[in-house]
Amino acid sequence: MKISRIHLFLLSIVALVLVAAGGAGEALAQVSVNINIGPPPIVVAEPPAVVMVPQSRVYYVPDIDIDVFFFAGYWWSPRGERWYRGRSYNGPWVHMAPSGVPRAVIYMPRDYRGRYAHERHIPHDEWKRGYDSWDKKNWNAHRRWEKEREEEWKKHKKHERYERERDRRGHRDDDLRHHDGR
Repeated sequence: MKISRIHLFLLSIVALVLVAAGGAGEALAQVSVNINIGPPPIVVAEPPAVVMVPQSRVYYVPDIDIDVFFFAGYWWSPRGERWYRGRSYNGPWVHMAPSGVPRAVIYMPRDYRGRYAHERHIPHDEWKRGYDSWDKKNWNAHRRWEKEREEEWKKHKKHERYERERDRRGHRDDDLRHHDGR
């Protein structure tokens, strides 16, 4: 059997790679497999109703126990510290870096379910038919809403930073007041 120059060249390269990696045994020991199956799926019996957040272009799904939002053509869902995006309410979901999540979704008020609980639940079919007109109608109001939510979020974060700093100091401010008699 005659080996062609191309095969000989490829075998030489493979041999060099194995030698550089410390030999065939060591190279095989360094192989790892990482399977990312994404977040648990969102399972709903039928397409979900949504609630339009007033003066915005953000919608949320009210009748499930996890946070699912719709904005700018995508469904968004935070799971712990990670964000996921899907083209459909039931996925498939892909992991997104926080920098890839729209501000309008990131800055949703923490109490959004209570705050917007009395807003109309729009059946999925009706929402699909009216989405384009509702989106255009709320375009300008959405910018104001987003700015207000961002300021609210930052104020809350500032308060959290103060609380964390206070905890880190061991509540010394409180201790000083008690010792001073104030």
